[in-house]
Amino acid sequence: MSDKAALPAEAPRGLTRTLSLTHAVLYGLGVTIGAGIYVLVGVAAGRSGMHAPLAFVGAASVIALSAASFAELGTRMPVSASEAAYVQAAYRRNWLSLAVGLLVVFTAVISAATISVGSAGYIAVFVPLSEPVIVAGVVLFMGVIACLATIQSVTFAGVMTLIEVGGLMLIIGAGFSVAPAALTRLPEMWPASTELSVWIGISGTSLIAVFAFIGFEHLVNIAEEIKDPRRTLPRALFLTLGITAFIYAAVVWVSLIAVPPEELATSSAPLALVFERLTGMPLASMSLIAVVATLNGIIVHMIMIARVIYGLADRGHLPPVLKGLSPVTGTPLLATAIGVGAILLFALVVPIEGLADWTARLTLVIFVIVNLALIRIKRQEAAPPPGAFICKPWVPVAGLISSALLLVLDLFMR
Repeated sequence: MSDKAALPAEAPRGLTRTLSLTHAVLYGLGVTIGAGIYVLVGVAAGRSGMHAPLAFVGAASVIALSAASFAELGTRMPVSASEAAYVQAAYRRNWLSLAVGLLVVFTAVISAATISVGSAGYIAVFVPLSEPVIVAGVVLFMGVIACLATIQSVTFAGVMTLIEVGGLMLIIGAGFSVAPAALTRLPEMWPASTELSVWIGISGTSLIAVFAFIGFEHLVNIAEEIKDPRRTLPRALFLTLGITAFIYAAVVWVSLIAVPPEELATSSAPLALVFERLTGMPLASMSLIAVVATLNGIIVHMIMIARVIYGLADRGHLPPVLKGLSPVTGTPLLATAIGVGAILLFALVVPIEGLADWTARLTLVIFVIVNLALIRIKRQEAAPPPGAFICKPWVPVAGLISSALLLVLDLFMR
């Protein structure tokens, strides 16, 4: 078997480790916190009322199981095209490793194309151009940024993440300062233990809320560029989940205090309505923040797609030309260009409305595969590698069951 098939724990060459914990967390937040929360506020309010924040905490708890599996595998093999590497290490099947890697690329392309189309509506508020022109301009401009040195492109994305998170924190801060009831009414969040129907409603809302957390797993695909990944990657994964869960739960709670649940549930732009009620600022302000959020979502996906393509080529699954690095920026320019081109094609040509819903489902399929890979690796080895983050044997089993259960429940809820 080749050295690449053996998947050494440390990348022997190629990409440079320049990203700190701060960079990694900002990247994780940028790819996780997205447009979902802007819509899910209304959905959660309609399903669970004042108990909706608990659904987001529950969703984060479920996702944390798979996050632990990603943390262990990411510290065992801190390389690009991570999911493909995990499958290769577990099953030693090149075709399966390639299929998983391409599945990751496909889901990210669809997600980025969806975000690109969504960004046009917000940008059109400020720039009177047609949707195709805006989409093409956005994708190409973000593609140029993605071609910069990783430390530069991730820093750029990190600044946009701070603006995006800052907008949500503005809502949270305004809610707790303008509406004192946000604190005094906290006990209303917890339902009476005998209200079985309420708990069933919260469980159903948690299923929807899970999809708002998807994206954190992309952190493993920049592990090859993280300083001291065995120490930094697990922290970045769990910090991303924890911060996201806090922001989501707080935003939902403040929204419920500011606007009655019934009104939130029927609003087409629930978070914009909350923003206007709390701050009195024009809706254009929230649109500007939404522009930043969508642009951020595009660039972090581009960075990840390029690293997966590079990693697949570096391990011999794709033509070696795709692993070429720019002597100036040290980034995979051809791999980046292919990702940008695919996003642009899907955004402009392919009807993505139906495909967009499948990104979350396919991500759960990837979760199932990754947890299975870790279970198999744990059973095959005599002892875990030193220095790696090691989770208990039951964790990937629970991650596998929870991810598979979410897929099954999603089939019944369509």
